[in-house]
Amino acid sequence: MRPIRLPEVTIGISGSLEICSRGIHGVIKRALIIGNGFAGAENQCIGLVRGLGLSGRHSLYRVSRPRGGINEWLHWIPVSLHKKLEYLFMRIHGSLRLRIPAKGHKVNPFPFGQNGIADILEADAKHIANMARDNFDKDGPLLVVASGRDTIYISSTIKCLAPESVFVVQIQHPRTHLNRFDLVITPRHDYYPLTPHGQEQIPWFLRRWITPREPPGRNVVLTVGALHQADSAALKKAASAWHDELALLPKPLVVVNIGGPSSLNPHLGHLAWADAFVITADSVSMLSEACTTGKPVYVIGAERCTWKFAEFQKSLQERGAARPLTGKEDMSQSWSYPPLNDTAEAAHGVNVALSERGWSILT
Repeated sequence: MRPIRLPEVTIGISGSLEICSRGIHGVIKRALIIGNGFAGAENQCIGLVRGLGLSGRHSLYRVSRPRGGINEWLHWIPVSLHKKLEYLFMRIHGSLRLRIPAKGHKVNPFPFGQNGIADILEADAKHIANMARDNFDKDGPLLVVASGRDTIYISSTIKCLAPESVFVVQIQHPRTHLNRFDLVITPRHDYYPLTPHGQEQIPWFLRRWITPREPPGRNVVLTVGALHQADSAALKKAASAWHDELALLPKPLVVVNIGGPSSLNPHLGHLAWADAFVITADSVSMLSEACTTGKPVYVIGAERCTWKFAEFQKSLQERGAARPLTGKEDMSQSWSYPPLNDTAEAAHGVNVALSERGWSILT
């Protein structure tokens, strides 16, 4: 097996020294994740929390949308408005409301109990803000990490209601005023619309509606790809867990990943034991994870990507991390490149922002 070349993440100093130097009111001991039920979004939040040393000290809340009937046509509107319309429909139609089976949901929820999560509750901004304020004197500030469009209203409302008790991190560009969050973590290719080439592709009358509208400010941390849980500790554990199934397979071991909903049980084992990867271009998450290993990554369909996704593929190729699959490759050949380290770098950005506020994380 080729060695897993992942940098170890060292964050912060000893917890006792932090408490002594900053006091309990400036030390974060717990995190709260706001998810939307999509594995791709929630995986980024959990990965960041792991990178910050708060694994096992976090809880998961979810924003849920009404489903069935006319609700299936309302997923494009903000979730807060959607719920108000659902209430109105219930008042008008009551129990006679027509419900249709949900089709093709992209929701791939994490099972209960995974990653130290004992229960998943509905995300209520007022309840979370009150909890953060009420427990501040005892537990210190609360770190709130959210990702996905449906979580934006909740996370920004929490910051508005309890600004002195929480530190809110929004992952992925929120498509709204960035000062509503303490920190935003988003890929560089989300800012592709601001480039000259990106501007050429946007009609002038649509430019004011295309986000982002301005360059990233001080509260924005840029990454190459998506955050994830595939850090060195997770891959070492997976390498041991999948040794009997994967260690004796013929070499080189090439793993083919196709984008779409999938379980994470065998995936980490593949990342740990594979010699090379073939991945479809539609999955930013799987490409980001594979490029963290430092192993060769071949991409299917990179030439068909457009807009900011083409920019992402370009950035991977320029780093030497990925190459288009031509069908003529010799999989026994290898190459090296600096592995992506987005999750650890994002965690470092959170620590820097917390330090500027006079806060730190108990590790």
